[in-house]
Amino acid sequence: MKNKKTVKIIFWIVTGLMSAMLLMGVSMYILKTDEMKLQFLGLGFPPFLIYILMVAKPLGLIAIWTNKVKTLTEWAYAGLTFNLLLAVTAHVNVGDGEQFGALMVLILLAISYFLYKKKENMVD
Repeated sequence: MKNKKTVKIIFWIVTGLMSAMLLMGVSMYILKTDEMKLQFLGLGFPPFLIYILMVAKPLGLIAIWTNKVKTLTEWAYAGLTFNLLLAVTAHVNVGDGEQFGALMVLILLAISYFLYKKKENMVD
């Protein structure tokens, strides 16, 4: 991928898929709060985290999509990485088989970050 335009197109596609999956999760927090509270308890997390993630995930995506403040974008990638790593390990620990969605988003996040850094370092 030597062409910056190609890198940008692939970045936006991957980041769009990742964002859609994360926002589907946020919509579950909003639309099925009571059900999600039970799931969080089953994973060993306090239910109040739902409200934090309900706000933090969209804000992280806004930071990634706008890329106005580079440091904020880096923190958004870091925060989402920690969140998804915790989700994968929590699901693996309880053995409910639900870790694959979080793992897929984590992989998309890693590809998005790789392409973000690549396009930032490319010369027009």
